[in-house]
Amino acid sequence: MATQGYCVKCKAKRDIQGEKEVAMKGKGGKSRRALTGTCPKCGTKMFRILGSK
Repeated sequence: MATQGYCVKCKAKRDIQGEKEVAMKGKGGKSRRALTGTCPKCGTKMFRILGSK
């Protein structure tokens, strides 16, 4: 599955390489789903926040 995210260093949307789903802290003690991985061009860490369920 090739999910796109925004790379801050390249300033462009790119496919996230080595993506995995993580849980981040949210407001009110809730957790938010997100994808994390690296940019295939520059190697910067990328995040994409997902919707609930």
